[in-house]
Amino acid sequence: MPLFASFARRRADVLPAVEGPELPEVTRQALPLRFEVVAESLAADRDVLAACTVVGRDVARDGASLGEALSGLRTTYRLVRGTVPGFEPTEALAVAWSEATLEYLHDLSCEDPLTGLTSLAHVRTRLAELYRDAELTDVSVRLSHALVVVEVLPRRQDAFADHHFTRALRMVQVAEATRAVYSGGQTIGRLGQNRAVAVVARSADLGQSVALLREFLADLDLGPSDVRVWIEGLPVSPDSATRLLDELAR
Repeated sequence: MPLFASFARRRADVLPAVEGPELPEVTRQALPLRFEVVAESLAADRDVLAACTVVGRDVARDGASLGEALSGLRTTYRLVRGTVPGFEPTEALAVAWSEATLEYLHDLSCEDPLTGLTSLAHVRTRLAELYRDAELTDVSVRLSHALVVVEVLPRRQDAFADHHFTRALRMVQVAEATRAVYSGGQTIGRLGQNRAVAVVARSADLGQSVALLREFLADLDLGPSDVRVWIEGLPVSPDSATRLLDELAR
């Protein structure tokens, strides 16, 4: 059974067929599942990075672990070229696998159990509701709402500052400060390891509320950290809003 069962039900990414020398049938039969397009790119001496990116996402959706994905790439290189993969194809496959896995994990739950901040999936859902309402009212979400983003980056780079629990403790304080300012039922969620976001109305006092949030954050014991707070405008379309959230969560 796949590690992430729902991945297997998604449509696989598709690359156009690679023109070039045919793979021997004995080689084709020995290839790991999903890696045929990588083998064809290698045999044709074409750019293999795009193929590795597609395969990385596909094997993640199939539920393969990163170790299994890298092993498949190594086997494919050995069968086709008799060598091991270099850094760039390995990186392309690993990054694609990681991004596909993160997309899945972001959709799993509604709330971060450590910080109490809602998940990225819940923030997406709230934005989707706003965009649906905008279709009925003819008032653009870009004009009616915005994101207030808080970022806390530790200045000290060591094991303690980067520890998951240390980051969580910082975000707990950020969550409390943000809720103190935006206490009217606004959605407040977590974006990645070091960011929180509040979905707020674009009211006349938005700038004042952001200034107040900065004051609250300045009073917190966040350790040696650089704290940024900014207003992020929302795009016109819901698809663009989803991409914006994904970028902010990286």
